[in-house]
Amino acid sequence: MPDRGGGPSGPRMRVGRPSRRARTLLTTLGVLAVLAMAFIMFAGFWTDWLWFRSVKYSTVFTTTLWTKIGLFAVFGLLMAGAVGFNIWLAHRLRPPLSAMSMEQQSLDRYRMSVAPYKKWLLLAISAIVGLIAGASAAGQWKTWLMYVNGVPFGRKDPQFDLDVSFYTFDLPWYRFLLGFGFAAVVLSVIAAVVVHYLYGGLRVTSPGARATAAATGHLSVLLGLFVTFKAVAYWLDRYGLAVKSSDFKAADNWTGLRYVDANAYLPAKTILVAIAAICALLFFATLWRRTWQLPVIGFGLMVLSAILIGGLYPAIVQKFQVQPNEQAKESPYVEKNIKATRDAYGIAGTDVKDYAGVPNAGTGKEQLRKAADTTASIRLLDPNIVSPAFQQLQQVKGYYGFPSTLAVDRYSGQDTVIGLRELNIGGIPKNNWINDHFKYTHGYGVVAAKGTTVKDGAPDFTQSDLPSKGMFGTDFEQRIYYGEMTKQYSIVGGPQKELDYSDDKGEKETSYKGNSGVNLDNPVNRAAYALAFSEPQILYSGAIGEGSRILYNRTPKERVEAVAPWLTIDGAPYPAVVDGKVKWIVDAYTTTNGYPYASRTTLGDSTADSLTNSQRAVVAQENRVNYIRNSVKATVDAYDGTVDLYQWDTEDPVLKTWMKAFPGTVKPKSAIDKPLMDHLRYPQDLFKVQRELLTRYHVTDPQTFLSGSEAWAVPDDPTTKAGTAVPPYYLSMKMPGQSEKDQVFSLTTTFTPNERDNLSAYMAVNADPGTPDYGKIRILKLPTSKPVDGPKQVQSKFQSEPKIAESIRLLRGGDSEVEYGNLLAVPLDGGMLYVEPVYVRSSGLKYPLLRKVLVTYGGQTAFEDTLEKALNVVFGSEAPTVPVTPTNPTQPPGEGTTTPPGSQDPTVKAALDEAKKAIEAAEKARQSGDWTAFGKAQEDIKTALQRAIDAEAKMTSPTPKPGG
Repeated sequence: MPDRGGGPSGPRMRVGRPSRRARTLLTTLGVLAVLAMAFIMFAGFWTDWLWFRSVKYSTVFTTTLWTKIGLFAVFGLLMAGAVGFNIWLAHRLRPPLSAMSMEQQSLDRYRMSVAPYKKWLLLAISAIVGLIAGASAAGQWKTWLMYVNGVPFGRKDPQFDLDVSFYTFDLPWYRFLLGFGFAAVVLSVIAAVVVHYLYGGLRVTSPGARATAAATGHLSVLLGLFVTFKAVAYWLDRYGLAVKSSDFKAADNWTGLRYVDANAYLPAKTILVAIAAICALLFFATLWRRTWQLPVIGFGLMVLSAILIGGLYPAIVQKFQVQPNEQAKESPYVEKNIKATRDAYGIAGTDVKDYAGVPNAGTGKEQLRKAADTTASIRLLDPNIVSPAFQQLQQVKGYYGFPSTLAVDRYSGQDTVIGLRELNIGGIPKNNWINDHFKYTHGYGVVAAKGTTVKDGAPDFTQSDLPSKGMFGTDFEQRIYYGEMTKQYSIVGGPQKELDYSDDKGEKETSYKGNSGVNLDNPVNRAAYALAFSEPQILYSGAIGEGSRILYNRTPKERVEAVAPWLTIDGAPYPAVVDGKVKWIVDAYTTTNGYPYASRTTLGDSTADSLTNSQRAVVAQENRVNYIRNSVKATVDAYDGTVDLYQWDTEDPVLKTWMKAFPGTVKPKSAIDKPLMDHLRYPQDLFKVQRELLTRYHVTDPQTFLSGSEAWAVPDDPTTKAGTAVPPYYLSMKMPGQSEKDQVFSLTTTFTPNERDNLSAYMAVNADPGTPDYGKIRILKLPTSKPVDGPKQVQSKFQSEPKIAESIRLLRGGDSEVEYGNLLAVPLDGGMLYVEPVYVRSSGLKYPLLRKVLVTYGGQTAFEDTLEKALNVVFGSEAPTVPVTPTNPTQPPGEGTTTPPGSQDPTVKAALDEAKKAIEAAEKARQSGDWTAFGKAQEDIKTALQRAIDAEAKMTSPTPKPGG
């Protein structure tokens, strides 16, 4: 019988060897392939290091790198050692002789084949599993840094009385260690079984015992470790119940313990811990008893207990204890969930007050009219519609462009719509490598317009032209090298001059003087970037020389995400002119998915609305969260790309943890100077997450919460047909009961009841950091007994009103398009004032002009050329141009109601015929390119329509109020 040492190797066959030349060639190719792969890996590492060094955040790169290397090395070696040791041990414990059987004779061939390569196989297998495990562990660098730097929350969970930090920072790391332990044991068992079988320690068909005593002892220890880890898993599962999500009709993404968890699963997990521990001891005892009988029985009992205690028993409790009296059983746990969720999302201090929803009968029309002016600065310029007007009127050159959605900010107390004239790579006259990356490198100038007024329907610009001049003056850096639309790399500062801007005197050239970007003087750098950007010309182009620098990662979101990979970035960065510089302001969030009892939300879904696109979306690294704070305000300089991070939420323990992990990367809040503070605002995406939660969590009574009778919904945007949520709107206004005397820059939204379109609530947050109540959320809750029209109903009634519909039809004449602006809602004296600008994009123009304003209040609607006129009509100070039927004639805010006149008046008919002819003439002039005739036809259209409207107005007779 052969011994297990491997035996003779047998005769060898002589095989023809390749020639020396062939061997040299193969060796050379192999060395070149290795060098090429090494340089590819080096290029990625080197360019990352150069970029982080250029933005002065090299500590982020080094901390992250060394953490990954450390985790890779430690856990890779542990896994390789565990698997390698068990392979070696199984081989060491092989029997000296094998049984005489067909099975063992077949295995002898494999043993003889493996014998010469045993050490190499051991090293190879250990290395492979070590590399895989190390790579997996390196991906846990955030978990490790949060674990070792964790800061207490100072709040404890209501079930286990542990600090919240245990669940957010510690438990994820313990789970990773447990998963790693399971993987190491399972791989070791598999490797040991294969080696024991190969060398006769385990037998399937051979006579005698199926396993040797040595194999039995070895495998029993490994299985005992597996069951021990299972006991630890059961113990951690107890705490995992506090952060476990489950299906529950009370709320989507419910998190935390319910009655069945606390009274069935929790004791079941504790019992299973004891059973698993006993089962593990039985496996370890096999070292002395040399029999599998007791551990197998114990393992079977553990599995049966898991089924009965961990599965069947909770189902019985749910069926026979909870379901017959669900509200009473679940109320204490719902109360814990409500409190934790409101704390975790920063909505615990929400002020909810009842609001009548109908005008105060005791307020006079003159008082209402004055209140309409002082309550809110109604923004007529919709930043989501007027971008084409900025584009057409201020683009200047085709290679400039503005974002599709502009920003709303405040300057000198005035709500302002602002955008940067960025480089549009698609508008370059001739695209080639030099033009795209050397000559056309930046945008130029800031364009701003008043939010509350227009000029002949177009934006009333306060900063415009090229170079930009106006309210900001001209003494600031206007070149835009970093922006939302700037996604290509540029090479600047070298021998190739850049196009600065063009004016009547021709093209102006410039050369970049900033310190941004990576220097390309070094040939190693050039080679690395040629590889990184797959552009060999970077390596040898004469356009690159002394002083050349490469700019990339140029959008504000990219830059902040890169220097702070632990932050989630708001989808709407916005520009501001601060201290003679144009800076992008970026809101950033710290999040976690491990806040006990707080229900989860999906950021991508909660922050989506009718304006969200790929550019404006929240791309979260951790999409499902149950804790969020606007903990950081970041700025990105539009000229030199400098990134500054400022601590905003000084109490956030998650931010404090990351600041310990990356010291010096976040500046204190005190470093924010007043010019910058004046332009900070409450972030949109945080507000959208909070409003989504407040559709359910405005309710604090568990019984009401469980019934769902007070649940709300975010309405769809009534101005679109996409069926997506209405976006929140920035607006300077005064909320009823607001402590500030003046209007405050606010972010507002509305709610409707589930499955209905009437208004259920109005929500606003103080968005101005310069006021004491910044971040204060106020909700006005409307009565359910007297339904108040919601946004969709207001829009529907507006479009179905015959006289307004006729006016809209006329505005659409000649292939013109009507676009509805933001439907703004403002609480006013117990009622709700709705204002909507209406834009017209005529067939001869490429941008919309504000032509009408819809105002409705207390059942009275006006559709006029200006906001002032519409407000005067609604509050009875002026006769309407377009008479409409009140939606609630018993409660008009003005002098009386009006009835629609007849439509057969010959003057009206003649005026409409003239308007039709003028529309036809305008279209013919547009097609022929005769813009003089087109302009005259537009004037004729306006004159004819005004004549028709005046004629109809004369036919309108006011109906007096009862008793008036």
